[in-house]
Amino acid sequence: MADSAQAGGIIAGAPDHDPASASATQVENGTGAAGYDAAIVGASLAGCTTAILLARAGARVALVEQRPDANAFKRICTHYIQSSAIPTLERLGLLERMMQVGALRGRPRLWTRWGWIEPPARSSVPMGVNLRRERLDPLIRQLATETPGVELILGHAVRELVREGGSVCGVQARDPQGETLTLRARLIVGADGRDSRVAKLAEVPTRTKRHGRFAYGGYFEGPRPVTHPDPALWLLDPDMVAAFPTDSDLTFYAVMPSMERLPEFRADPEAALKAMVASVPEAPPILASRLVGEVTGKIDMTTVTHTPTAPGLALAGDAAGALDPLWGIGCGFAFQSAEWLADSVAPALLGAESLEQGLERYRRRYGRRLRGHTAMITGYSSARKLDRGERLLFSAATRDERMARTFEAFGSRNIGPTRMMVSGVPRAVFVNARYALSRRASQPVRPAESRSA
Repeated sequence: MADSAQAGGIIAGAPDHDPASASATQVENGTGAAGYDAAIVGASLAGCTTAILLARAGARVALVEQRPDANAFKRICTHYIQSSAIPTLERLGLLERMMQVGALRGRPRLWTRWGWIEPPARSSVPMGVNLRRERLDPLIRQLATETPGVELILGHAVRELVREGGSVCGVQARDPQGETLTLRARLIVGADGRDSRVAKLAEVPTRTKRHGRFAYGGYFEGPRPVTHPDPALWLLDPDMVAAFPTDSDLTFYAVMPSMERLPEFRADPEAALKAMVASVPEAPPILASRLVGEVTGKIDMTTVTHTPTAPGLALAGDAAGALDPLWGIGCGFAFQSAEWLADSVAPALLGAESLEQGLERYRRRYGRRLRGHTAMITGYSSARKLDRGERLLFSAATRDERMARTFEAFGSRNIGPTRMMVSGVPRAVFVNARYALSRRASQPVRPAESRSA
């Protein structure tokens, strides 16, 4: 894939258009001009997904990536994809390619102080999938370049937005030599991650919340965890430990402690990671495993959410909402939000309606699907302990398969908080009451103490 790079870092993704339009990507005298239906900034999961689906619908798409290497990948990521995104992967034709390079399917298992929440025997949701970003990112980027109508432009960092009449209508991107390429499009998409420059340049409304934890993790080879191929998480309340089996017979071990433990990790990240993972109940075999590569960490995980639309502009993936990675939702939400965006705006880009209508449809859908999850995830990111309602639900899910099934559907983001509360809370109250009564009934009856005369 990298061998197909042309001058200026532009890779033509086999555009299915009039050849006369090809000259639109040329850079001349520090300025360039190009006309597209959509210009997408960021060629990672959300950006590539948006590009593929819009191009399949008939749009002409410029996909701009600041890194010059087509095989570049995100280095700090748990890489787990929740099952709510599996239909999107299947629609893209990506899931089969992922399995061919070693991806693992599994259902999360969660340890709590009440016991394990096990995957139900009769599950109503698909399994999630694990694949290292080192393999996933080049895979989806290759799929994008193979899609007629997508033009991948590598090695160009967006510096400015182009505006007309209060609406965003283009971007100015600069290569390492200082050449500037101006790309004009009916729609500009920011899919450039947590620290989205597009969102900053557009000055969209932004909300932030301090995170009370930090994260460290690394890939290990050695004995498989007992839960393999399922991911396993230990909810230590408020800390978290996780084991994600993945391709190449590796396991990604990760920890998310509260901030007071940061000094020990800064002093010796590998030793601190191993010690914390090895200390959990029914610990996975990290001490018998060998680190592959290096331990990586992220200390500032501030929650950042943006209004996902503005005139002529949309945000997807982490650029729209960078949430607490503790629950492994980043990759899945990137795929899903990109799909919602593409489906919402494709009719407008093809001339069937106004772009304003398409953007409003996306804004509503994004809010409807993620607002509740965002509120709950953000609430726990402060490193507080579980509240009374959460303890009710977690404990019941360890004691009842029907409750575990509801919990799995919610934890994998296949249902929202409202449905979880409506169906889960009454069941949890019943399950825990039944459990309390059964424990009381099983206790031996104490003989009455004799009373003195």
